[in-house]
Amino acid sequence: MILLLEAASEVSFLDLIIKGGFLMIPLFLLSITVVFIFFDRYFYIKSQRKLDSHFYEKWNDLLRKGKVEDAMTLCESVDCSESRILKKGLLNLGRPIRDMYDQMEMEGKIEVYKYEGNMYFLGVIAGIAPMLGFIGTIVGVIKIFYNISLADNISISLISGGLYEKLITSGVGLTIGIISYMLYHYLNHRVNKLVQNWDYRCVRFIDLINNPLT
Repeated sequence: MILLLEAASEVSFLDLIIKGGFLMIPLFLLSITVVFIFFDRYFYIKSQRKLDSHFYEKWNDLLRKGKVEDAMTLCESVDCSESRILKKGLLNLGRPIRDMYDQMEMEGKIEVYKYEGNMYFLGVIAGIAPMLGFIGTIVGVIKIFYNISLADNISISLISGGLYEKLITSGVGLTIGIISYMLYHYLNHRVNKLVQNWDYRCVRFIDLINNPLT
């Protein structure tokens, strides 16, 4: 028993990956895709400028004084998602409040599309990777039983040896799927927080238009 444990401990991670079979290639490509998409979206979201309280103090002051053009110029000077949404509201001043809000909301959706980018594929990979792993295991099990049918006798080593190798694809596929699922929802949470902030700013903008002296 001790010798068997020592032999098992000598199997390297790379050896296990190689024994997983040809389906490890697409699984490896999926893992690279997950890493690329996550860091691409993460750094894009992180790079986007967020407006601070000083901007809104100045912007609100300009609107209270009726300096719409100056407020619009201020939005253009920072050029970020929040400022573009606020600018859209300024461009629709004079229209019904409902129409103004709808235009700002539409601009917000356009900004969300920019933030999400190809983030959708993380969710797709979260579903595909485990299934690819299961396919690799099923194919391996079929081969095992086929070899058993050709063998004169059945040995535990013949079954267990091939089975543990074929379970590698399932383990790798599930790991990639879980990680992809977690990263997708993490990024989605970041985007949702931004959207909530934009909604808050839109409501405050509408309040300011309705009550310019408060």
